[in-house]
Amino acid sequence: VTGIDLATKSLKVAQLHALETQTPNVSYRELSAEALAAEKPASFDVVTCMEMLEHVPDPASTIRACAELAKPGGWLFFSTINRNPKAFLFAIIGAEYVLRLLPRGTHEYDKFIKPSELVGSARSVGLELVEMKGLTYNPLTQVYALHPNDVSVNYLVAMRKPAP
Repeated sequence: VTGIDLATKSLKVAQLHALETQTPNVSYRELSAEALAAEKPASFDVVTCMEMLEHVPDPASTIRACAELAKPGGWLFFSTINRNPKAFLFAIIGAEYVLRLLPRGTHEYDKFIKPSELVGSARSVGLELVEMKGLTYNPLTQVYALHPNDVSVNYLVAMRKPAP
């Protein structure tokens, strides 16, 4: 297992967690998906890109790099935030200002990604959509749950890189 991030602080937290849980065979590196793809193309059975596409300057480049990292037949999982008024209300106003689940300024609405945009970028680099589900949050019970249809705020996408 290889974990990458461009944030030193996040990597240190992950490394501490691995030490505390005595997780073997995990390495963490401070580098971009694009740099790792150039170094280790077609090396991973599973590639995850969770809750970060809305924070990078070029999401299509990151999706392309993830596709390059996956072996033929490999799985790719992406999660991000939809771009619409409900997502603005829930992910920015609700999560950052009302419930204070995240620091203010964590998200920029213009960087949110519609499902059609994510799937379009993934298909343009040869990935096949397998499934898409929403992720909902109930602030009263503080429970997150997968939803089969509601992709209006957070959503997850499962893709496959076709085998030759």
